[in-house]
Amino acid sequence: MGKLVALTGNIALATAMRQINPDVCAAYPITPSTQVIEQFSEYVADGLVDTELIAAESEHSAMSACIGAAAAGGRVMTATSSQGLAYMWEMLYIAAGMRFPVILACVNRALSAPINIHGDHSDSMGARDSGWIQIYAENAQEAYDNLIQAVRIGEQMDVRLPVMCCMDGFTTSHAIDTLELLDDKTVRDFIGEYKATHPLLDVEHPVTYGALDLQDYFMEHKRAQAEAMKNSRKVIVDIAKEYKKISGRGSIYFEEYYMDDAEVVMVIMNSAAGTVKTVIDAMRARGEKVGLLKPRIFRPFPYNELADALSNVKAVAIMDRADSVGAEGGPLFMEFKSALYGRKNQPMMINKIYGLGGRDLMLNDIEEIYKELREIKNTGKIKALSEYITVRGEEAAYGKA
Repeated sequence: MGKLVALTGNIALATAMRQINPDVCAAYPITPSTQVIEQFSEYVADGLVDTELIAAESEHSAMSACIGAAAAGGRVMTATSSQGLAYMWEMLYIAAGMRFPVILACVNRALSAPINIHGDHSDSMGARDSGWIQIYAENAQEAYDNLIQAVRIGEQMDVRLPVMCCMDGFTTSHAIDTLELLDDKTVRDFIGEYKATHPLLDVEHPVTYGALDLQDYFMEHKRAQAEAMKNSRKVIVDIAKEYKKISGRGSIYFEEYYMDDAEVVMVIMNSAAGTVKTVIDAMRARGEKVGLLKPRIFRPFPYNELADALSNVKAVAIMDRADSVGAEGGPLFMEFKSALYGRKNQPMMINKIYGLGGRDLMLNDIEEIYKELREIKNTGKIKALSEYITVRGEEAAYGKA
């Protein structure tokens, strides 16, 4: 058993970074991820790590420095949120396209405007097609565990892709939680020594990065990148199993909560899943067959596994903490519609946009959704395919002002 501690989610991430001891960390502070780098900078100042810490003048520069350090042959990490991730946008695609396994701790926060500092998933969901593996965490323990596994996943030779580890701003990042830490040696042994591929500093074998790549080879390079993302599916499974042996913790693609006999199910990511579990416990005590499916991996999206998990379910509510404006539903909903398309045992699905800008999802809101799912199961009719909830206005589904 590891060491039990009480830490905020941000400090848990900084602790994992200390144990990983990256070669380079380049960052620019932004709420609510600031504390990650603040704490890690103390480890640097105290000589607890060998990391070269670069205080960049912007998030764009921070990711640029990460890319340069990765090209030179270093193990590289950073952290950001919201507008900071958006400011990195151009460089996110470059890190993925160059196949650099940079690790980014994303503390989820709403994208402006209006200005908002609280948690939703609009930042990481906006980057969902940038070529980064994306892993999500319900609590500080999962955030810590995910970050350590991310190093191994991204650095696997048939993957070599950057990895984004996400947790909810303030709800997880600033709340104190009890978690179990592995000892430093166990973490170091698990991640191993970094093996650089074609580093710029290897002057005996010169290489070029960022060269012009026109129609002759661009598609081949993009296909290779896509194949690497496919390869990561097996790697994620293997690493999760290996990590569970040393920690006793963890799920692979998703967590199932009371799914064995569930008739109606909610699909939700990150911290709100904990609230849903509380409601399920109460409803199960009343004999109601409700369940939860909590995705952990969003990229690569585990289509077949998720579809199989819902094969015996009658009605499902896909909960999105981000909207895809102009589309029929949020990002998670559209992925599930694609995953279940053409399946014989496809459940009836609805989509709820919730929690934008940090708005709470309350216990009674969750019960109302399960009530709606029961009605859909019994009648076979859907009143609203996708809608905002807990929002002011006459047409709001729940939580009317």
